[in-house]
Amino acid sequence: MKSLFRRKSVNHANGKSDLKPVLGGLDITLLGIGAIIGAGVFVVTGIAAATKAGPAISLSYVLAGMAALFAALSYAELSSSVGGSGSAYNYAYTGFGELIAWIIGWALLLEYTMAVSSVSVGWSGYVINGLEAVNIHLPMYLTKDPFSGGIINLPAAAIILVLTYLLYAGVKQSARFNAVIVAIKLITIAIFIGVASTHVDPKNWEVFLPFGWNGVAQGAALVFFAYIGFDALSTAAEETIKPQRNLPIGIIASLLICTVIYVVVSVLLTGVSNYTTLNVPSPVSDALLHLGFKFAAGVIAVGAIAGLTTVMLVMYYGLTRILFAISRDGLLPVFFSKVNPETQTPTRSIVSMGILISLVAGFVPLADLAELVNIGTLTAFIFVCLGVIVMRYRHPELPRPFKLPWNPVIPLLGVIFCGYLMIHLSEVTWYRFITWMLIGLVIYFGYSRSRSVLAK
Repeated sequence: MKSLFRRKSVNHANGKSDLKPVLGGLDITLLGIGAIIGAGVFVVTGIAAATKAGPAISLSYVLAGMAALFAALSYAELSSSVGGSGSAYNYAYTGFGELIAWIIGWALLLEYTMAVSSVSVGWSGYVINGLEAVNIHLPMYLTKDPFSGGIINLPAAAIILVLTYLLYAGVKQSARFNAVIVAIKLITIAIFIGVASTHVDPKNWEVFLPFGWNGVAQGAALVFFAYIGFDALSTAAEETIKPQRNLPIGIIASLLICTVIYVVVSVLLTGVSNYTTLNVPSPVSDALLHLGFKFAAGVIAVGAIAGLTTVMLVMYYGLTRILFAISRDGLLPVFFSKVNPETQTPTRSIVSMGILISLVAGFVPLADLAELVNIGTLTAFIFVCLGVIVMRYRHPELPRPFKLPWNPVIPLLGVIFCGYLMIHLSEVTWYRFITWMLIGLVIYFGYSRSRSVLAK
C-alpha cells in the first residue's frame, strides 16, 4: 500500500534534463496567449451566450477567469519551485505520491488529446467555409468523419500532421511560428473591437440575465474551455531559460491579458447582436456580417483560423511533454522519453501523438466530447491548488522565487471555484470521465506500478 504513494524528491522532479532551454519570458507569454485565445473567443462565446447565460456571458468569463487565476497562481509557485516537464503530473508526484500523479497524468493526457482533436475539427470547419467563399469545394466525403456521412475529415487530420512536423523541427521554431500567428489574431480581435464598439445597441442588454445566475454558472463551466492552455506553459519548464522567473511571468501575464480580451469581446458581441442569434459556428464573423462589414468579417475568419492553429500547437506541445515525463518515470513505455540528439526534443512522443490525434480528428465524431477537456483540466487544477498547501507543509525550506500570497486562502479558493464549475458539467461527461479513469487504473496496476523508476 505504501508503494502507491511513493514520492519523487524535489531534486529528482527538477533534475538534469536532455531538453534544451531556449524559451524566454516573452516566448512563454506569447505561447500562453496562443493557447488561450482561440475557440473561446471565436466560437464558444456565442454558443454560451445563446444557450446558457445571455448577455451575462461576460460574468461567466469573470467567474471562469477567477477559477483559472487561482489555479494559475498555484501553477506559478509550483513551476518556480518544483519545476520539471510534467506540469501538474510532476507536482503531484512530489506532493501526493505516485498513484495520484498517475491519475492526474492520465487525466491530462485525455485533456490535451481531446482539446487538440476537437479544436482541429473546428479549424477544419473554418477552412472549409473559407475555401467555399472563393468557390473551392472539397468533396463531402473528405470533410466529414465516417459517423457523419463521410470517409475522413481530411483538413482536420492534415493540420495535425503539419503541426507534427513543426514540433519535430524544434521548440524554438514552434515558438517563432506561434509569435507570428498570435500577432495576426490580436490584430483581428482589435479590428472587431474597433468596429463593434461604434455599433452597440444597449437594447440588446436589457434582458441581462435571461437564464438567471444558474445560467451564468453553466456558462462559466462551458467557457472554461476558453481558459485551458496556460497550464501547458508549465510543461515547458525544462525548455525555458530561467524558468523560476519566466514561467510565473508567462502564466500570470497571458491569463490576465486574455481574461480582459474575453470580457471585452463578450460585452461587445452581445451589444451588437441579440444573444438569441449567436448560436452559430462563427458568431464573431456572423455579427460583423449582419452589421454590413463583409471585409472585416472575412478578416475575423482568418484570425479565427490563426487562433485555432496556435491553440492546437501549444496544447499538442504540452501533450508531448507530459507523455515524455510520464514515460521517463517508467509509468508508460520508455520509448516515448527518448530525446532526439539533433533537435533535443522528444520526437518519438511528438510523432506518436501526431499520428494518434490525426486519426482521432479525421475519423471520430467529437462534438459531444469537448466537455471532457474541461473536466480533465479542472481535476488537474484542483490538485495543483492542493499541491501548494501540501508542499508548503512538507517542504517549507524549498526556495520559492514566486511565492503565492495569502496561503492557504488562494489555493482553497481555487479548489472551491474549480469544484463549483465541475458540478455544473453534464452527467454524461462525468460517466465518460470515470470510465477513462477506470481504464487508467487498470493500466497502472497492470503495467505502471511494477515498472516505475521509483520501484526500481
